[in-house]
Amino acid sequence: MQDNQAINKARALYYNLFANFFVPASDVENYLELVKLVDILKKSPLDTNSGKALEKISELLDPTSNIALLQEYDEIFHNPTSKNIRTTASYYDEGVESGKKRVEMINFVGKTKLRRNEKKYHEYEDSVGFIFSLMAQLSDLIAQDEKEYENTVHCIFAQILNDFIDEFAKELYEHNSAVLYRELIVVLHSFVEFERLYLEVSKPVPKEKVEKVQACEVEEISEEEKERRARNKALKAQGPKEEACPVDIAYDVEDNI
Repeated sequence: MQDNQAINKARALYYNLFANFFVPASDVENYLELVKLVDILKKSPLDTNSGKALEKISELLDPTSNIALLQEYDEIFHNPTSKNIRTTASYYDEGVESGKKRVEMINFVGKTKLRRNEKKYHEYEDSVGFIFSLMAQLSDLIAQDEKEYENTVHCIFAQILNDFIDEFAKELYEHNSAVLYRELIVVLHSFVEFERLYLEVSKPVPKEKVEKVQACEVEEISEEEKERRARNKALKAQGPKEEACPVDIAYDVEDNI
């Protein structure tokens, strides 16, 4: 019982960490809480790689100002001159920003006592920031013995987050402007692998991307088609014919019908 409680508290902290990076607050006080959270997690990381990444994040975060974090966030997600990383599950599932994954998330939220604050948060319910925020709060409630949310958390991870998080993480890790976020993805990778083990959810099979192939194959033509083309070629050689249905020209004075 105590072990599960401690695990769920730790899970809530990690989800809260990711939520703060993907819903960065302009409030400096909230930012300073994020700095403290990184300091807490780096003392007992999930593995060696995530430990090194948390140490690096701690070094990169300005202890007094969130300007650098907000600038990197804008460069990655909102810069019109570079590739922007999409953040919704629907986009990675269907290629649209508001699709069936958003509907699924709205249904999951409806099963809880939590709701999206539309005045402060304008992203869709299936965006990574909202998902991480919701999972942080639900994991914390589970740690407080509200076990009715265990199934909801499991379903959100298995049916929403698990399906697209690897592709999202790869896109973010490879982004030219990612510095802090590249280190964060190392931590996210370790945490997602832990969640898969803890929740007993398999890693999804990578989706096959259908590529358009330039057709250079030799076309098979029937004898009938060959004869038709030969006739058309002979007719073209005779020169243009008089147009069968010429376009009527409208003059200033029109004829009465």
